[in-house]
Amino acid sequence: MKILDKTLNYVKSITAQIISNAGSGHTGASLGVSAIMLALFKDHYNFDVSDTDFLNRDRFVLSAGHACPLYYTLLSLFGFDVSLQDLKKLRTLDSRTPGHPELNVTDGVEVSTGPLGQGVANAVGMAIAQTIMAERFNSIGFPIIDNYTYCLAGDGDLMEGVAQEACSLAGTLGLNKLILLYDSNDVTMDGSINIANRENVAKKFKAMGWNVIRCNKGNNFYACSRAIARAKKSSLPTIIIFKTTIGIGTDKEGTSSIHGVALNGEELKVFNQKLGVFENFYIPNDVRDFCMESSRRGKLNHEKWNQNLAVYATSNPELYRQFVNFFDRKKIDLDKLSRNVYKWEGLSGRELNKKILNEVSEKLLQIVGGTADLMHSSCAYIENGGNYNSGNRRGRNIHFGVREHAMGAIVNGISLYEDFLPFCSTFLAFSNYMLPSIRMSAMMKLNVMYFFTHDSIYVGQDGPSHQPIEQLSQLRSIIGLKVFRPCDASELLAGYKFALSNKGPIAFVLSRQNMPIVDGKFNEASQGGYILKQASKDADVVIYASGSEVSLALNVARELSKNYSVSVVSFPCVELFEEQSTAYKNKVLQKSARLRVAIEASNDNVWYKYVGDDGLVVGVSDYQKSADGKTIYNMAGFNEKDIVRAINKKLSKKD
Repeated sequence: MKILDKTLNYVKSITAQIISNAGSGHTGASLGVSAIMLALFKDHYNFDVSDTDFLNRDRFVLSAGHACPLYYTLLSLFGFDVSLQDLKKLRTLDSRTPGHPELNVTDGVEVSTGPLGQGVANAVGMAIAQTIMAERFNSIGFPIIDNYTYCLAGDGDLMEGVAQEACSLAGTLGLNKLILLYDSNDVTMDGSINIANRENVAKKFKAMGWNVIRCNKGNNFYACSRAIARAKKSSLPTIIIFKTTIGIGTDKEGTSSIHGVALNGEELKVFNQKLGVFENFYIPNDVRDFCMESSRRGKLNHEKWNQNLAVYATSNPELYRQFVNFFDRKKIDLDKLSRNVYKWEGLSGRELNKKILNEVSEKLLQIVGGTADLMHSSCAYIENGGNYNSGNRRGRNIHFGVREHAMGAIVNGISLYEDFLPFCSTFLAFSNYMLPSIRMSAMMKLNVMYFFTHDSIYVGQDGPSHQPIEQLSQLRSIIGLKVFRPCDASELLAGYKFALSNKGPIAFVLSRQNMPIVDGKFNEASQGGYILKQASKDADVVIYASGSEVSLALNVARELSKNYSVSVVSFPCVELFEEQSTAYKNKVLQKSARLRVAIEASNDNVWYKYVGDDGLVVGVSDYQKSADGKTIYNMAGFNEKDIVRAINKKLSKKD
């Protein structure tokens, strides 16, 4: 038996064994794409197992994350820090081989995947980041950034809207170093793919501006390798349509019944006999040596790259200085900016953010991003940054088009590539489209900034479809996401301080309407909640508010102060407040007050935690109507008169 055939057989056998040992997993896809993946790792994938963060390595995204048993098997065979013992622990608690790939858990894994389609969009983001760095830092004779981004996707991935949105944009942008390996086995979990999808994928991708390669022998190593080699020569992003057989070699091959099951003992025995494998969890030396040839090639490529970089540094000293500085997250004096916020008095939240974003972006070239066709409405753009497109890879403003879900997943990919700090923006009401991508960024602790504008029912005339009510509570429910709703420029700067100094995503929730300066406190806002207006003595009433409602809370407090001692607490970020000490939180919440009140134009129940059982929450419990923002705001009870009346009524019942 040829060593190549023997290797492929052992890859299949080990993969089937670890799934059977776990008692669950996806045997079908893992076996079906084994030839594709082995061809990629053996002949094309550029990596260095001794330095998996090597800058110019190829990126691989397993969008079809359920095929991870095969992925883990290949990582082990090719020398990554994944042992046979790790393979035996597939899908077990605290193992390095979880049920879907997870960033920072398994050596060599570039991105957490599993929700279908997300990985395709992540790969598009990585490919965009690669072109930006290549344009900025490559010079004649020194292509120091020239890696490829590979993504393995199945039928399910390409049915998801997020993948279609991302692929459409990738074709428009001409991302020629992006190669999509499409496992076309015509089978989904429920049965044949044609029960739900009969589109012509080749024509569709051709229409989106992709190079299309067909490989009808997707279970043949040589055919797969030749197809990938052709794709690498294309001037367009390439999809290779591999016709494969799901669960190849098993008695259930080609059917949906092999999709998500493990082979039982007898089935596994028969399967291994067909492959000529008679050992359990064993890799012959000649198979491992055959795979490690590619690992040695990758290490040599890395050494050559280091040598080339040294010559590049001498030949292009200024460009090399810029290259090194790109990875240096400069400390920006936001404290100084916070001492001069009055120059921005009377601006809306979105306009304030535009000012600060541009101040910060001028010093940090890592900041790139864009909007879902709302650049001039959300004001989230870098004024002198230029527009990123196929003819201008230096552009820092990315036109994502009306593709919110893909936008979120693409910026995740940009963040994952290397040291970028990407942003994206849309209206708060449309953040719903992005929730799966935001959740993945929180899970991976990515440095991503989301700018959500038009933050409340004050949007007004666009009507209830554009007036956000539930969105704040939805965003706050995402574990690991910091939701910053600032009341003025000082608090907004505090949000930027967090974004620039911490790991993890942050959502800025910004008003369309103008916001008065309310003397927000920059340093205190970094704690998430703080006393903005201290009562003259022990508070009778304490009012909690965020964002646009803080100025309203101050007006209410001013009226109530004629008869009561009133304190106002600003809550720019509930999540940061919850991280503070119990003593600090008790000091801010002032639970001894006769009445605790929360004012926010949302229906977030988090406020009941702070106001207590007998407190008062002034929120929004129903969809509103189409009218000017001030009218809608007033009708919903967000005015000084109605709130003071409600507070007095509540206090009278306590007497």
